[in-house]
Amino acid sequence: MSTLRTHLRNNGLSLAFGALFLLSLAGQAWSGLTDVNNQQLAHGTPPVGLLDYLTSSSFAVDVAENWQSEYLQFFLYVFATVWLVQRGSPESKPTHKIGLETDHDQLLGRHARNASPRWAKTGGWRTAVFARSLGLVMATIFLLSWLAQSIAGVSAYNAEQLSDFGDPLTWGEYLLSADFWNRTLQNWQSEFLAIGCMAIFSVYLRQRGSPESKPVGAQHHLTDETG
Repeated sequence: MSTLRTHLRNNGLSLAFGALFLLSLAGQAWSGLTDVNNQQLAHGTPPVGLLDYLTSSSFAVDVAENWQSEYLQFFLYVFATVWLVQRGSPESKPTHKIGLETDHDQLLGRHARNASPRWAKTGGWRTAVFARSLGLVMATIFLLSWLAQSIAGVSAYNAEQLSDFGDPLTWGEYLLSADFWNRTLQNWQSEFLAIGCMAIFSVYLRQRGSPESKPVGAQHHLTDETG
């Protein structure tokens, strides 16, 4: 097998979803531009170009509000599954592993293997940070995208206000506004529902060959994937 084919096989999941992300983002940009220009023509104003739309607060707030909800989902799920379990779900740890687990279980410090990441062996603040790095990165991206949503959102909101001869809001006022929290909570509730459904459905339903599912013949009440 060639080096390229090996690389594509070994990274197929990330490459496939990366391609789907770019295609869907391009589709969102094109459909969003069409929608905006339809509204522009309906109001007797000239249409905008693609570059103008891509750099607009309208496009930015739509993208950012979806990103922040997705990363909130991952952040909460990474941390919640440390302490909370769902018996029978492959998305959950067994009940006897609730909590941070021992250094032996997590291959930390003197329990690390030769091939373990360097920061898993060193101890101190580096190991402490590395041991929580996934959740920290997800939380950081969530907060940054939520901040971007609020900044782009207040700009888009004020543009609508001015076009309707209304009063613009400051950033602080917008953070307390119904528009900001409506945009935020309509995404959050769907993410919480999806997480809960995945945890429950995977107790009783199977997907053959998927690491997100228990083996097809595993008993419903067994939590570990080996059944």
